[in-house]
Amino acid sequence: MLKGVLDMCLLAVISEEPSYGYEMVRKLTDRGLDLASEGAIYPVLSRMERNGLISGYLVASLEGPARKYYRIEKKGAAALGDWSKTWEALVEGVGNVLGGGSR
Repeated sequence: MLKGVLDMCLLAVISEEPSYGYEMVRKLTDRGLDLASEGAIYPVLSRMERNGLISGYLVASLEGPARKYYRIEKKGAAALGDWSKTWEALVEGVGNVLGGGSR
């Protein structure tokens, strides 16, 4: 389940502004999702880039090698919108189940 959630959260962070890997991990951790490490996100970012959801580009750094930044593409923005709706419905459904209620 984390795989899909991590994809959605990374797209959400990238949709706010182009970001590089360590920066994304920090943003996710700052927002309470500390399950993602740099090692966990790079395969996800590579897959999302191959699927045309995001694109990467290099930016020179004064503090070492160039950093690869990622930006969201139109296909990624559409996917994020769809995933967000699905997520909201899932959260509502799970909340109803855990609360013992119904729609």
